[in-house]
Amino acid sequence: MDSKQLAQLAAKACEDKKGQDIVVLDMKDVSLIADYFLICEGSNERQVQAIARAIKEAAEERELTVKRLEGFDQARWILVDLEDVVCHIFHKEERSYYNLERLWGDAPLVETGIN
Repeated sequence: MDSKQLAQLAAKACEDKKGQDIVVLDMKDVSLIADYFLICEGSNERQVQAIARAIKEAAEERELTVKRLEGFDQARWILVDLEDVVCHIFHKEERSYYNLERLWGDAPLVETGIN
């Protein structure tokens, strides 16, 4: 599975848990951190945790490595590191505060085929 397919898998997991405003940024020419950033939000802490868990489980079902999962207990901003794809799952209030889309505004948006 290439990194774009992995980003789409993660986006689908977000959608399945009713994640809102799902955005995938192509980071290949912008950052060395990852090929793609996925950014989405949930309306409460339980939903944010459910989205992160769904991404983790979708990756593990395909025997892919989840490098790290951070922020799960607080569920305000959970980071799921899938190596080439880094998923940022925000609580709605936190997303507008950190505004990663603006921070990485020069990264092109990727069509995910969802919604």
